[in-house]
Amino acid sequence: MDAVTTLTLSEFKREGRKITALTAYDAPFARIMDRAGVDVILVGDSVGMTVLGRADTLSVTLDEMIHHARSVVSAVERALVVVDMPFMSFQVSVEKAVENAGRLIKETGAKAVKLEGDKGVEKTVRAIVEAGIPVMGHVGLRPQSIHKFGGFKVQGRESGSAKRIELDAKATENGGGFAVVIEAVPVSLAKQITESLNIPTIGIGAGMHCDGQILVMHDVLGISDNVRPRFAKRYASVADIAQKAFREYIEEVKGGKFPTMQHSYSKLKLIKKSRASTGI
Repeated sequence: MDAVTTLTLSEFKREGRKITALTAYDAPFARIMDRAGVDVILVGDSVGMTVLGRADTLSVTLDEMIHHARSVVSAVERALVVVDMPFMSFQVSVEKAVENAGRLIKETGAKAVKLEGDKGVEKTVRAIVEAGIPVMGHVGLRPQSIHKFGGFKVQGRESGSAKRIELDAKATENGGGFAVVIEAVPVSLAKQITESLNIPTIGIGAGMHCDGQILVMHDVLGISDNVRPRFAKRYASVADIAQKAFREYIEEVKGGKFPTMQHSYSKLKLIKKSRASTGI
């Protein structure tokens, strides 16, 4: 199959074909989902919570994003790899945002960056795009702004906040962004935004009317059991499978059942050194 590009996603929207996206943070899982046929792989700053065990995404650094994104890119052949710009990597100044976006692309091989932001982010998006880097926006619930929002809460339930989110999404489009993630907003609002934009919308907790959907890999696989968002659907229980395997391994080692000769080397192969090999 042909590699997915930003233009591919635009074609999908025009043709009414749904876009599929998942998060990944390492090469093994990125390879698996790429082979499964996912369109977009996001190296999200959610790595701070899903992999690094932190309470939120705010402490994730640019270097950490580069580390994980490089691993993901190394394993992907088809999907479009997008990498998150972490907190304070683009808010300080437009110049710094362009510089950091450039690092993410140059040092990882990813094809695009994603940044969260309200309508004020338009200038930053435009500058990054003009530098030759595709940008995906992120509106609605923005995890980097949880202290401002008072926690992980649904956004856009009142007319005033709904209108602001519409303007935020439009700012990404006006700045030249190629797509926008809409997180945790009412279905009707996501539908309205999707119909008003020429660029694709990718929903997470935003209902069925978005042009595509994204979920966190750990929610899909049932790896993280401490946080289960209402909008996430568990398609497997990998944590249960892994725990069962670990228990069997522990029992076999303690019971002397592993390793057996099947998992051991049976003969010591002696290699006679020649004078040439010994240097004599």
